[in-house]
Amino acid sequence: MLKIGILSDSHTKRELHQKALRYLVSKEVEYIIHAGDICTQSNIDDLKATQKPFVLVRGNNDRALHDPSIKQEPYYFKIKEHTFKLMHLPYYLTPDSDIVIYGHTHHHTIEHKGGTLFLNSGEVCAREKDLSEVMVLEIANTHYEVTRAYRKPSINIWIEEKQTFVR
Repeated sequence: MLKIGILSDSHTKRELHQKALRYLVSKEVEYIIHAGDICTQSNIDDLKATQKPFVLVRGNNDRALHDPSIKQEPYYFKIKEHTFKLMHLPYYLTPDSDIVIYGHTHHHTIEHKGGTLFLNSGEVCAREKDLSEVMVLEIANTHYEVTRAYRKPSINIWIEEKQTFVR
């Protein structure tokens, strides 16, 4: 089973970003995907410090960042045999990959339509609501398992909600 951590919209909330990364690493994810608005070089450095392979797409608030690891949207890639499309702005929500990941809205979304899994992990920064959010995607031969994890910034307990979809 392949396990991938997903996060988005860290903004300038480095402590929340670090806690989100620690949570994902504690779940033994093999890869990390960030759907943009990472906003600071220190947040990128924290992502690199996990020593996990990662993919990061440029968000609308990342224009001042020049790190070569930032990809332009929509960014298509593969992890093993699974195809992904990653973007920040939800302008390219077409089912042309196995998994489509986006950010920007600050609201989590989990949808399985026409054989494509659409994911938005919500927000790490807890700007729109008093929650910091991430996702863990597990890909098995027959199904996807998506865990939405969230916590109040003042509390260090992550609450997990799981959904399973037949591939």
